Amino acid sequence: MSVKTVIAAAAIGTAGIMTTAFAADAPSVVLVHGAWANGSSWAQVVPLLQAKGLNVVAVHNPLSSFEADVTATRRVIDDQPGDVILVGHSYGGAVITEAGNSEKVRALVYVAAFAPSEGQSINAIVRQAPEPPAWQKEIHADATGVLTWSADGMAHYFAPDISPAAAALLAATQAPLSAAAFDGVVTSAAFTQKPSWFVISDNDQIIPPGLQQVFAETMKATTVHVASSHVPMLSQPQAVADTIVAAVEGTE
Repeated sequence: MSVKTVIAAAAIGTAGIMTTAFAADAPSVVLVHGAWANGSSWAQVVPLLQAKGLNVVAVHNPLSSFEADVTATRRVIDDQPGDVILVGHSYGGAVITEAGNSEKVRALVYVAAFAPSEGQSINAIVRQAPEPPAWQKEIHADATGVLTWSADGMAHYFAPDISPAAAALLAATQAPLSAAAFDGVVTSAAFTQKPSWFVISDNDQIIPPGLQQVFAETMKATTVHVASSHVPMLSQPQAVADTIVAAVEGTE
């Protein structure tokens, strides 16, 4: 599939895509959260998809290691009644790149995500930057290597385009992440075999939009740009839902 850049509001707006319910045998949508999160990070997207008649399941990954998260995601994929559209945000993009090799997965949707190629880890990608990202100073590591964000850092870098109250809630409910998870290496990149969609957040301070564009071009993804921070599923849930629906329709 060739890269197709789409402006979300214009090309996949509600008029064309979000009007007709899907049949009962449509693929399930499995949502994979990123680091410092859980399945509730998709709370604004889930009802938009359910309103279309789609079966939607949000994974709750342990964030204890990359391998454990891939295993947990595969378990949810295997438990679905039919085929799956697999969606990943941020670190979850690495997880779906590995877990998406299941025969049940029809397509992948990356949302402001990492997409390591075979043999790569997230840390290997981040280390290629000319200097460490500014947000790293807002990460606290405890004695066991578990990482958490400061509340100020999360509001300033991670989610500056949601309300202060919502950002404070995000910080208070964040799921601790094992630093080792970012060292997990992709052994087989599913996007080399599956059609892919990519939501690029143009105001992202965590994963630079230019890097997201490189990922999208590498996998020849259908690409949607949104004016969002790192959390478009919170700040632009309709655009994210529309893109997932486009993936469902594009693989029928």
